[in-house]
Amino acid sequence: MSSAPSSVPEVIQRLQAIEASAPHTDGVVCFARLYRQVTQDVDAELKRRGFSDAPFMERLDVSFAGLFFSALESYERDPASAPSAWKPLFTQRSRRGIAPLQFALAGMNAHINRDLPVALVTTSEGLHVELSERSPEHGDFERINALLSQVEAHLKRAYLTGWLAWVDRLVHRLRRIDDVIAMWDVARARDAAWTNGQALWALRDQPGLASQFLLTLDRMVGLASRGLLVPADSFPQRLGRLLR
Repeated sequence: MSSAPSSVPEVIQRLQAIEASAPHTDGVVCFARLYRQVTQDVDAELKRRGFSDAPFMERLDVSFAGLFFSALESYERDPASAPSAWKPLFTQRSRRGIAPLQFALAGMNAHINRDLPVALVTTSEGLHVELSERSPEHGDFERINALLSQVEAHLKRAYLTGWLAWVDRLVHRLRRIDDVIAMWDVARARDAAWTNGQALWALRDQPGLASQFLLTLDRMVGLASRGLLVPADSFPQRLGRLLR
């Protein structure tokens, strides 16, 4: 098993390696591409010194990414050992009929809702920082929402524009992909992650309860990911693949 990343540039390099490891339509690659774009924006913000507590944000970014890499490696070594939140994406990464947007959102769902609370607690313990909503760290945390929203919006435009998308909307007015988009809100997910991080922080002296809390959260997030990955394929989309 590879070691955890030690810097934000190393995180970017590992994500690029994942992108290069499989076809661009692969589900994990779709998520890694989105994740790498966001991480590059965070790295640029760190270099501009745009955060109030840069050491906290840098360590949070690295710790957070390490949980994704660990989950992927665990699944590749022994699928049963991977967190439940990640299994839907890992098991269906090659399935046809699932849109790239769905793969990306399922990855975000698993990573933000399951992993981010854990990374927040790990980072706070390491730097002796309280998870307070009035803290500079929370303000920096919310700054990331804008970066995520920009990348997410770009991804949605890439998938939902063009003649094929127009025909698909005309023929299938209740398209599954519209439902998927309606299910996901990155800002709300990150707000929930901060709250769940505070809950884990409060339980840090009760490891049994903390473990049970995380196990329940992990299973709930996995259930949501399965919903995000219900195939959204339609006849115009299949036709478009044949014509490419």
